[in-house]
Amino acid sequence: VWLIPNRAAWLERYGRQQLLLGLSMACILAYGVVISFIIIPGNQTFPAWIGTFIALDLFVFGLVITQLDASDKGEAWLYHFLRAFDYSFFTALIFGGQVILVMRYSFGLNFPLVLLLLASVAASVLIQTFSDPVQGLMDRIAFFNAPQLRQARAVQRAEDSAAQRLDASLNPLDLPLAEFERLTRRALSQMGDLPKLASNPLTRLPLVQQRLRQNGQPDGTLARANELKTVLTESITKMQPRDETDFGTTEAWRHYNALYFPYVVGLRPYSRRALHDDEHQDVLAWFRSQVPERTLYNWQTAASRLVARDLRERSRRLSP
Repeated sequence: VWLIPNRAAWLERYGRQQLLLGLSMACILAYGVVISFIIIPGNQTFPAWIGTFIALDLFVFGLVITQLDASDKGEAWLYHFLRAFDYSFFTALIFGGQVILVMRYSFGLNFPLVLLLLASVAASVLIQTFSDPVQGLMDRIAFFNAPQLRQARAVQRAEDSAAQRLDASLNPLDLPLAEFERLTRRALSQMGDLPKLASNPLTRLPLVQQRLRQNGQPDGTLARANELKTVLTESITKMQPRDETDFGTTEAWRHYNALYFPYVVGLRPYSRRALHDDEHQDVLAWFRSQVPERTLYNWQTAASRLVARDLRERSRRLSP
């Protein structure tokens, strides 16, 4: 922790998870010690318990990293983990089991079949890991002449994926202010990616629930994400100075500019590959010539705190 760059930001992000951080360091050290017992003596073989210990250590380390990542995003991880584990396990069992049966009752243990077994297990895990892109590719092939059906299936997959990660037991208003501000900052950065925004805990704000009832929309994961995006846009718009222009470069405009143009409009001022329309060329020129990237980040952090406090106040007025 003391040696990594930008230690303050890292501690702000993960400092509340001291137990998990300690467990991850213990797993890394244990792995290094066991590997040293294999490498230093130069043994060609090692006992079976060492292989078992390494596998268990890597498994625990993977769980710790998963929980750290889910905690950082405010998401639930257990149900998604169980679903991924079951899918990978049974897929590997179906395809790898056939190879094992051939090895057991026909050709015996040999290198080609062992390689085939490992490839089958790896393929089953990779298919689960990249299941959404794979299904999207299959849909483009199978339903090439039905774009509405492809879109409907993509929405359904996004909603199912977000529902597995959303922590329904978490009340955002019960969170400390610093944690609420951090989740707001993440929600702002996710405004251009609705499936990611759908798993943000802020979708369960009373303000979002009220908007769904007012608009007569069904209570769905993506519907909540759309309403949260609308609420965030309203909070950003409140920071716009009250004058006749749509864009300004004075101090009064910096918080509005820092959030509205990158997150609502979708500008990427420092990207050379991004394509932008001619309407916002003046804005892009101002960002690139007058606002360093680090300064923009600091402005966005300060502005996101204002948005977080606005959301918190508006939601608390609605909560019983």
